[in-house]
Amino acid sequence: MRFKVLGPLEVTTAADARTVTPRAAKVRVVLSTLLVRPNEVVSVDGLIDELWSEQPPRTAMTTLQVYISQLRKLLQDVQPDLGRDALLTRAPGYLLRVDPGQLDLAVFEDLHRQGREALAEGDHATAADLQRQALALWRGPLLSDTPHGSLLKSMSVRLTEARLAALEQRVRAELQLGRHQEVLGELQALTTELPLHEDFHAHLMVALYRTGRQADALRTFGELRRTLVRELAIEPGRRLQQLHSRILTGDPSLLEPAAQRQQRLTADRQPPAASADPARTTPLKPARFPSGDPLFTGRRNQLEQLTRWLRDRPGGCVQVTGPAGMGKTALAVSAAHRVAELFPDGRVLVGLRDETGHPLPGERVLHAVLRALGAVGQQPRSVAALRDTVHRLTEGRRLLLVLDDAVDADQLNPLLPLPAGCTALVTCRPVLPGFDGPVLPLEELSSADARELLLTSYSRRPAPYPGIDASSENGSGDRLGNAGHNGYADEGHDATGEPETTPGESDARDVWDRLADQCGRFPGALRVVAQHLAFHPHHSPADIATRLSAAESRPATLRALDEEYGRSLYAAYAAAPEDVRQAARLLSLLPSGPFTTTAAAVALGVPEENAPLSVQSLVTAGLVVSSPDGTAHRFPELQRLTAGEALGEEQPALVRAALTRLSGAAADQAETAQHAARVEGLHPLDWFARRRQDLVALVDQVHDAGLWAQTVRLADAMTAFLEALAAWDVWGHTHSLALDAAGRLTDEAARARLLRSLGDLAWQRQRPDEARELYEQVLASPDAVSTERSRALAGLADVHLGEGAGTVAAGLVTPTLLRTPGDIRGCFEAHRVLGLHTLADEGPSAAESHFRECLALAGTLGDRRLETYARRWLGRLRDGAVHPGWTEVRPGVWRGRREPRVQAGAGAGVRSPRRSQGSSPRRELPSLR
Repeated sequence: MRFKVLGPLEVTTAADARTVTPRAAKVRVVLSTLLVRPNEVVSVDGLIDELWSEQPPRTAMTTLQVYISQLRKLLQDVQPDLGRDALLTRAPGYLLRVDPGQLDLAVFEDLHRQGREALAEGDHATAADLQRQALALWRGPLLSDTPHGSLLKSMSVRLTEARLAALEQRVRAELQLGRHQEVLGELQALTTELPLHEDFHAHLMVALYRTGRQADALRTFGELRRTLVRELAIEPGRRLQQLHSRILTGDPSLLEPAAQRQQRLTADRQPPAASADPARTTPLKPARFPSGDPLFTGRRNQLEQLTRWLRDRPGGCVQVTGPAGMGKTALAVSAAHRVAELFPDGRVLVGLRDETGHPLPGERVLHAVLRALGAVGQQPRSVAALRDTVHRLTEGRRLLLVLDDAVDADQLNPLLPLPAGCTALVTCRPVLPGFDGPVLPLEELSSADARELLLTSYSRRPAPYPGIDASSENGSGDRLGNAGHNGYADEGHDATGEPETTPGESDARDVWDRLADQCGRFPGALRVVAQHLAFHPHHSPADIATRLSAAESRPATLRALDEEYGRSLYAAYAAAPEDVRQAARLLSLLPSGPFTTTAAAVALGVPEENAPLSVQSLVTAGLVVSSPDGTAHRFPELQRLTAGEALGEEQPALVRAALTRLSGAAADQAETAQHAARVEGLHPLDWFARRRQDLVALVDQVHDAGLWAQTVRLADAMTAFLEALAAWDVWGHTHSLALDAAGRLTDEAARARLLRSLGDLAWQRQRPDEARELYEQVLASPDAVSTERSRALAGLADVHLGEGAGTVAAGLVTPTLLRTPGDIRGCFEAHRVLGLHTLADEGPSAAESHFRECLALAGTLGDRRLETYARRWLGRLRDGAVHPGWTEVRPGVWRGRREPRVQAGAGAGVRSPRRSQGSSPRRELPSLR
């Protein structure tokens, strides 16, 4: 018995091909549903749904049993010996036993699978024949004469896609065999029928190009692009864009199909007819080595080093390692071209992944190497025989094998080591253990090289439509973000001496540098951005820089620009064991840039002596790069962000614990730095300026994680530095978060401290009303410690001094001296305010006693900044060197000074006078010893 579903349902007898297809529509539905899921149980509910959808009759179960009985009778009548047992009752439904050879659907799927495998192995003739046989089974749409319910509809969609895939693969194989003239008309019909199918358009472009119709090939791309933009508002995919570029530049390698090239190489040396040894029946000349990447940029030192190794170490194995998208293949190909004369028997490039991106197993690697070397005919089946064949073929020759994108040592163990004289140049993400030879790790491009690659890739963009110059689209160079062709605007300045900028537009002078940094200076990411800009003329570099500005969503944005690159970026993380992935997720909480094993131990929550082992597992997985001496490690930025993107997979408790450890360590270091002369070899202020961005990000992280106590402590530890550096925006941001955290903790003492600090900030920013409100909130808090109350009073007094109300200011701080003599800092602030008031009201001699008290109190506090401030005032009062029109109100903070004995007319602005007028020296930190 034979069953056909690829078209109208047809059931025929095996002996005389007599048609016995059921006539009743409902019976055909039941049989069809069982046939599209042969040898599987189809539930009763599924069959009822297929027959009557959402409105089955009350007798549905009984009626279905009648249909099943009719089918059993039909099967038994046609095939008495087996028919009765073909349709079985199996809970929760029925199962139809069908031999795969009896069902055209099963035969199609088997032929399609074999054809796909043959295509992957490079056997294009077999692939084309198998797919042709598979397609010949189709007589029309699936079960075209049978009503479709939900199951048959879904199967119809799936099998229609499978048929298109078989058709596409058959055409691809035909093109590889050089049959472009034969498939040209068919492809033109297919692209008309399927106007959005990119693969068929790509095949049509190749066929047209090979028949000498380059303009028609470019026109085909333009028509597809217009259709995609009009219908879906998208651009053609990356591979089609690259094909368009190759046709536009007249790439000669597109003209020769793979099978023809293989035949040509075979003809160069005809093997002896009597020999059955593949090694002896293979041409000496290997496949054509790819030309160098015209966009290869930078890497001068690495290229020189790799070239030296290949020249000085003939034979053996050299590895080029680094994360996905680091340009390993481009570097290896460039080096191979430099040493071509050392390998007279040839250079070959062997990709170690299949068309779907999965790594080839060791056996298929050997097959791939034999094909690349020009082997034809039947190849051995066993791994040992394949290895022997490769070694006999390469023995005594000088060959360079570039083995691209190796995954692990197991993949290459069947192949390596090669015979003497043959060299393997391996590109891989982690270092592959077990292979003797040097290793060249690749890191990010320099800033200059990254910008050059961006601009070079962008300047070589193809025209968006054939015959249209992309640089003149819209009549200008706006696609460069108002930057001109070199990516930089004229360095004009306005009347104030500040660079001119366009509202809402990034400064074009540095937009390319920002893009390079946002891409982590990864060559792959840089090319993705440049290519996207080239094919999207309505997007400017500033637009893409804005989309990439949020670090946490940057990997997702790059995936949106190029899905293939996004997958490769994620591949190294996804391939690592779970414990390594967890370590990567936790280490992504560290700031960008180098980190030590001490920092890693804090993030991972392991003893410091165990941290090197954990970091090494990340290095082995290709996620982290170590310095040559192993003392510093670095997470390449895009890899760090990719791991950070996966933090949502981590247990929240582990993330919170890691942030608690990291914020505690950062607060410890900041608190210690306030009392140190040098921190990591730097002045404490320089150290903090370097760490500021990372510390602010950490405050954001701990606040987002709901770690309220840690938020308050870390912000407190930063206060002295922020005040000394006048980092107003950061000060306001971090302390506002900390104030929110203190409120959630119901820690009124901390809340008062932070309100006072924000009051100081408002006062420095010349916002007297805001400062007055904040200070008064501190004074209204019953839990504010005396020091904070005293400093809030002094701050309120400063507000009144600025408004010319010196008497009011003096009245506010005098009780501090009388009631809380033990509050040393409060007494200092009181004498400071009284000194300033007395200077304005009575003159320098009357103010001197207050500043002498300030000096003594600062010495008691051990606060060098306050002590220096008091000494400066005493020197000015003694020498008469008071700056005309200016008063240093607080350490390092200057305000317009009122004339003596005048209560109104405070100056406007927080400024330092010019150094030529004797401005204050560099700001000091409180308690900086």
